[in-house]
Amino acid sequence: MAVCRATKRSGGPCTVSVGAGQAYCHHHDPARAEERRRAASRAGKSKPSRGLLGIKAQLEKLTEEVLSGEVATGVAAVANQLINTRLRAVELERRVKETEELEERMEILERAAEGGGDGWGP
Repeated sequence: MAVCRATKRSGGPCTVSVGAGQAYCHHHDPARAEERRRAASRAGKSKPSRGLLGIKAQLEKLTEEVLSGEVATGVAAVANQLINTRLRAVELERRVKETEELEERMEILERAAEGGGDGWGP
């Protein structure tokens, strides 16, 4: 099987195998530059969400209020339990999204392996 003709950022040759009639792997194919840009954009959006930032702010505020005596420890304990439940829900949502993305990528790879194509284009 042929190997990608591109040069990696480190200066060394790319060692990814490519299909018959292909010169570049998915990571280096100039025709796929826009696709890679979109994927990178999606990855960039996966930074900590506003929800997580809000939860952190709530925890900080709750901590300050408990330490200053504004909020009773019993009330704070219940609030903390609810915040932890929200955190678990956020984590579960992240895992589901990650699993769906991995399943999609696996389907593309399986189609490529079955059909001899790359699975990325028509």
